[in-house]
Amino acid sequence: MRLNRAAATMAVALLIAGCSGSAAPAATSAASSPAPSAATSPAPASPAAASSAPAASPSGAASPAAAASPDLSSCPTSQPAPLASGQTRTVTLSTSKGDIVIRVEGALSPIAAGNFVALAQCGYYTGVVFHRLVPGFVIQGGDGQYGREPAVNMASVGTGGPAYTIQDEPVTANYTRGTVAMAKTGQPNSANSQFFIVLADLTGSLPKNYQIFGHVTSGMDVVDAIAAMPNSGGPSNTALQPVAMDKVTVSNP
Repeated sequence: MRLNRAAATMAVALLIAGCSGSAAPAATSAASSPAPSAATSPAPASPAAASSAPAASPSGAASPAAAASPDLSSCPTSQPAPLASGQTRTVTLSTSKGDIVIRVEGALSPIAAGNFVALAQCGYYTGVVFHRLVPGFVIQGGDGQYGREPAVNMASVGTGGPAYTIQDEPVTANYTRGTVAMAKTGQPNSANSQFFIVLADLTGSLPKNYQIFGHVTSGMDVVDAIAAMPNSGGPSNTALQPVAMDKVTVSNP
């Protein structure tokens, strides 16, 4: 499935709008929409825009695995060291729907790859939900400030993140099904923790503004299952029964 340019343009605009309200002290905009904006969703629907759907509320109690707040004392407070070009890591996101396995490659975007791995290793993503679901486009998550179970803030999720941002890098790969990239606002160097997973081939329809750092090697059926969960509809596409990353592990490679 290819997203037409008009739909992609609208989605990108939504993504940017969604992440503009980030409350991260050091860089408010960095944690919004996925592809186009850190707190929204890439091309078709901005991830950050999730915060504009105040009526959306998480359903039920947090999953047992994500109920205990992780110790984040070892998490980075500034841009982490990059992952060298020749290095790879395997990051596994365990959810109630199953596991999503991501191959992270330093060669794609050393800074973004190093940042994602550092946050995954320190426990930042544990208990954090996929807050934006745009069928046929992307799912977005990673807001550890407002999107962590059991206290997801549905009025603000998609606008938060750690108190730092990372530098932009050239995007040389295409946004194809299974691509994993950083969400950001419309401002330069505004990405931090929020990321998105592409559901369809967006080659040529999503601007190459979002750092690609990996690909899903196993578990796209899980990604599809999460994308099919109820959402508030456009433009925010806020998850109404958000699925959390109950456990996140990193292995080498």
